[in-house]
Amino acid sequence: MKQSEPTRVLSVKDLNRYIRMKMEGDSRLSDVWIRGEISNFTHHSSGHMYFTLKDEGSRVKAIMFASHNQRLPFIPKEGSRVIARGNVSVYERDGQYQFYAVQMQPDGIGSLYLAYEQLKSKLDAEGLFAAERKRPLPLFPKTIGVITSPTGAAVRDIMITIRRRYPQAKIILYPVLVQGKGAAASIVKAIRLMNEWTEGDVLIVGRGGGSLEELWAFNEEAVARAIYQSRIPVISAVGHETDFTIADFVADLRAATPTAAAELAVPSSSELKGQLLQRQRQLKQGLRQRLERSQERLAALQRSPVLVHPRRYMLQHAERLDMLSQRLQGTIKSRMSIHQERQRSLHQGLIRFNPRIQAEVAARRKDQSTRQLMNAMQVVMKSKLLKLQTEMRHLDALSPLKIMSRGYSLVYDESEQRLVKSLHDVQPGDMVNVRVSDGQLQCQVWGMKEDGEDGK
Repeated sequence: MKQSEPTRVLSVKDLNRYIRMKMEGDSRLSDVWIRGEISNFTHHSSGHMYFTLKDEGSRVKAIMFASHNQRLPFIPKEGSRVIARGNVSVYERDGQYQFYAVQMQPDGIGSLYLAYEQLKSKLDAEGLFAAERKRPLPLFPKTIGVITSPTGAAVRDIMITIRRRYPQAKIILYPVLVQGKGAAASIVKAIRLMNEWTEGDVLIVGRGGGSLEELWAFNEEAVARAIYQSRIPVISAVGHETDFTIADFVADLRAATPTAAAELAVPSSSELKGQLLQRQRQLKQGLRQRLERSQERLAALQRSPVLVHPRRYMLQHAERLDMLSQRLQGTIKSRMSIHQERQRSLHQGLIRFNPRIQAEVAARRKDQSTRQLMNAMQVVMKSKLLKLQTEMRHLDALSPLKIMSRGYSLVYDESEQRLVKSLHDVQPGDMVNVRVSDGQLQCQVWGMKEDGEDGK
C-alpha cells in the first residue's frame, strides 16, 4: 500500500516562528508573574542579564535586557528568590522558549509590592487619584478629626502640634487599629462614622513609620475607597517622608509625617496674630497718613482766596459773567443778521424761480424766437427766389426750343428715339420726324448730299 504524501512540509525555522507567534498571541503569556530562585546568573558586558528561574519541580531560562534591569531596586545574585514580571516567547534559533523579564522584586516583600502596584494601577484607572477631584482644606477649621492609634507617637505629635499652633480648634480622636488583622476595617469604619456624625472640618488619617507590612492597612482597597467617598477633606499622614501608600494618592492632601499633617490642617495662631498686628499697624499708619493729608488739604482750602475773600472772588466772576453775556448777545445779533441776509437771498431766489414768472419769460422768448425765425425764413426765401429766377433765365437761354424759335429744327429717326446728327444716321427712303418750334413734321428722305458736293 502506497504511503500518502504530506500536504505541507515546514522548515524548522518556520515551525519555531509559528510556535513563537502562538505564544506571543496568548494574552496570559504576554503578561505573567513568576516566583522562583535565580541560578546560572550572568550579567553580560552588554548590560543584559541571563539566568534561570527554578523551583522544586521545574526551571525556565530567562533574560532581562539592560533597558529594564537598569531600574531594578536591588542587585540580583545567584540563589536570590524573586518575583518577576514579563512575557513568554520562543528564541527561534535554538527552538527554546524562555521568559523575558521586565520587572523584578525580591520575594517576601515582592508579593506585597505586586499587590500594591496592581491596586495602584486599578484605582488610578478609575480616577481615584485625579487632581481635579481633590478638595481644598478650610482656612480656619473649627474641629479636627484624628483617626489613628490612641497609643502611638503619631497621635501625640498631632495633638501637641494642633494645640501649639491653633489651640481654639477642637480635636476629636477616633481610635483605630493601624496594623495587623482588622486594621483596614477599623479605619474604614472610623472614616464613615465621622462623615455620618459630621464630626470635623478636616480628617487626619495616619500613623507613624514602619515596614511595608506594618503600613499595609493603608494600602488596602477598602481604605482607599472610604477616603475617596469621604465628604470631609482628608489628610493622609502615614509613615515617614519616604513612605508612600495608596491612601496618600487618594487623599485630598498628603503629609510627609503626622506632625506635618497637623501643620497643614490648621494655621498658626502666632503667625495669624503677627499678621493681624502687622495689618493693624498698616491700618493705623494708613489712617494717620490719610488724616494728615486731609488736614493739609483743609488748611490749604482755608488759606485759599475763595474762603478768605469770597466777595472779591464773586465780583471777579460777576465781571466775567457780564463780559460773557455781552459777547453772547453780540454773537446772537451777528448770527441773526447772517440768517436774515440768507433768508432774503433765498426769497429772491424763490422769486426768480417762480413758475408763473418763468412761464412769462419763456413766452416772451418764444415770441421773440418766432419773429426771428420768420424774418430769417423770409430772407432765405427771397434769396432762393432770386436765385431760382436767375437759373430759369439761364435755362431758358440754353433751351433748344428757344433756338428753334429762331428757325432751327431737330430731326429724329422714325422711332423718335435717336437724334439724326449725320447723313450716316439715315438712308434714302427712311421716315424722319422734324420737330420745329410749334410742332412736328413727318418726312421721308428722298436724297442726301454731303457738304462740298454739287447737288443735282
